[in-house]
Amino acid sequence: MTARAGAFPMPVSDGCTPTMRINRYPYRARARQRDRVLAVSGACLCVETEGAPSVLYFPSEDIDFAACRDEGASASAAGKVQRWSVGGEQVLTVVTDPADAQAPLLGCGTFDPALVTVEVLDGPPGASEDQITIKRFPPWGDAGHLADMLDVRQEGDLHFVSMAHTDGRRPVVEASQMLGQAIVAASRHAPRRRAVSASMIFVRAADAFRPLEFALSELSAGRTFSGLTVEVRQGGRACAAGTLLLDVTAPQLLSHAIEPPAVPGPQECPHYDMGVTGRELRVVDDAYTNDSDAPTGPPLLDCWVRFRDLPDDPPLHAALMAQFAGHMPIAAALRSHAGIGQDQAHRTLSMGINAIYMSVHRDVRADEWMLYHHHSTFAGDGMTHAECRVHAEDGALLASFSVDAMVRAFPDRTDGVERDERTAL
Repeated sequence: MTARAGAFPMPVSDGCTPTMRINRYPYRARARQRDRVLAVSGACLCVETEGAPSVLYFPSEDIDFAACRDEGASASAAGKVQRWSVGGEQVLTVVTDPADAQAPLLGCGTFDPALVTVEVLDGPPGASEDQITIKRFPPWGDAGHLADMLDVRQEGDLHFVSMAHTDGRRPVVEASQMLGQAIVAASRHAPRRRAVSASMIFVRAADAFRPLEFALSELSAGRTFSGLTVEVRQGGRACAAGTLLLDVTAPQLLSHAIEPPAVPGPQECPHYDMGVTGRELRVVDDAYTNDSDAPTGPPLLDCWVRFRDLPDDPPLHAALMAQFAGHMPIAAALRSHAGIGQDQAHRTLSMGINAIYMSVHRDVRADEWMLYHHHSTFAGDGMTHAECRVHAEDGALLASFSVDAMVRAFPDRTDGVERDERTAL
């Protein structure tokens, strides 16, 4: 993963792999084989190559070699290595004479992720045990990756471009990511106004390996409101389009808001690993699952979300709130139907977000707990609809949004293609 603030980047290149980077990993990590811990370290190095899962290397001094058997030296892409086994399975490779481009890896070892569980102890520096969440390595990335992607770069008065990031395992851009990026683009164009409404339809899958272009058109720019349209393009083709309304806001004349659902607080809810370090996700009643065989329940899902280490940038906080809006509405619809789950997505069933309509009611702090309430109110004709809200921990209503999505069987095909998450929306 790309180093965050406080990490120590060591970019390397051998002329053939210019995108490879070796970074000081900013979190503690451990490797275990079932109940036996083989390594724990707060000084790991991470090898990141764009479009491929990251690889984590533990310093030799933090590896329990007493649990391993020396299987001798050999050559690898990293240079000369020493291989070690546990229980007859070769699980560890230690770099003893690295190739020039990988010199920082000297004396470091990496575990086979198919045989050893590598976990990230995700928490702030000095965190207590109850502040740490466990995430499987390699994650998709860090909250810093999300913030960097959402913070689109301006290239002309009404034109913005995003940075790309993918680990290669799911190289399709999330719909709600594009909505969040559009909020940032509009807010950079009208910097003294806050996005109060944002809507977007999604018409074509976008490739996560490539940047996105955001073309704004100004409909109005009055004394209080700015109205904009946005078209999201990639390779000259439209992927999404929407509208945004921004406001200077005004002193409060009247006030009311719907109460939050009566659910346990974030610390009383179990953690869920969605593959992003620097972001905490806790699901009420442990109700979110991809499993088609999971018990059924009402078409409701509630979860708490909080990010760490964010800049004081209000549009970015609003964008991060919007980016999560597409994660659970389909799962809420599936929850009340036996034998169908998100594990079938992009394989036997075509699932995807078609439209999001969001009202942002007040300033958002994405580094404080946000409660997402998802209620699927309809499923039929190959579509689902969800009415959703976001509340602050004190109950204040931050945003309301609705999501239209498709859930339908793939049409019969005879091309012999085996679908997975890489070959379908």
